[in-house]
Amino acid sequence: MKTIAVLTSGGDAPGMNAAVRAVVRTACENDMKVYGVIRGYNGLINGDFIEMNLRTVSDIINRGGTILYSARSVEFATEEGMRKAIRTCQEWGIEGVVVIGGDGSFRGARDLSERGIPCVGVPGTIDNDIACCNYTIGYDTCLNTIMEMVDRLRDTSESHDRCTVVEVMGRKAGYLALNAGIACGATSILVPEVEFDVQKHIIERMEKTQRTGKKHFIIVAAEGVRLDVDDLAKEIQAKTGVESRSLILGHVQRGGSPTVKDRVMATRMGNYAVKLLMDNIGNRVVAAQKEEIVDYDIFEALNMTKGIDLELYNVAHEVSI
Repeated sequence: MKTIAVLTSGGDAPGMNAAVRAVVRTACENDMKVYGVIRGYNGLINGDFIEMNLRTVSDIINRGGTILYSARSVEFATEEGMRKAIRTCQEWGIEGVVVIGGDGSFRGARDLSERGIPCVGVPGTIDNDIACCNYTIGYDTCLNTIMEMVDRLRDTSESHDRCTVVEVMGRKAGYLALNAGIACGATSILVPEVEFDVQKHIIERMEKTQRTGKKHFIIVAAEGVRLDVDDLAKEIQAKTGVESRSLILGHVQRGGSPTVKDRVMATRMGNYAVKLLMDNIGNRVVAAQKEEIVDYDIFEALNMTKGIDLELYNVAHEVSI
């Protein structure tokens, strides 16, 4: 291939810029033309491209978000939108596309691949919920952001003998809640993969630790458990007598300068994706498995499933009393 494009799609994640940088510089160093697609699949439909070179990606490795911007495209989900994107690629001479995003983005890449535009997916999502991959770009930065925020909340919770219920991101996956909860010493961790009972898993645990002299508590809940954290805080206060507050961390979790791990993993994945296209290999998803960078057939990757680490969940339960 002589001409490729790179886009970011879905929710932004720290480290996406590092991946874009790696794609562009690997392509340039191998005499390939590379276009940056603005606002994901919408840009691919409308031909909203910028030709990129070594200097257009200078000083972005440390920046959160994505310089290519992101958007969710309703039109691309239609057959007509797909045909428009393919015509645009053909008009610009684009022979392959690197798609940085999550499962939804990879479905778009799969559909393009089926229609003759080879694509390589690079996993960029804070939720770490790509089944074929044990690590996704943005996850480590997000965990550190949550840890910093909850550490600050712990200071004021301890000062007032309070319980603070913190909702973190993770609509379908509890990896953020589980690992951040352990790192922050949460009394209870609620994840969508494990059924819970408020009385057993929160109230009784708090009462048990109260008997040992503990007076302040942190509860971490993934948004996917689908409960109102404000209502939960009120219930905790009513049943335990401990003043309780709630906080939804929200989109602050997506921002910030990426950590070393996210910068390095994004660089490795972006480089690997271009090397696949250089060999005329598409229809793949790049993945991290035990610190190694590998790739899977995109159809196989989308059909994989990934569960929570129940052993780690049990460890959290044992050490959080």
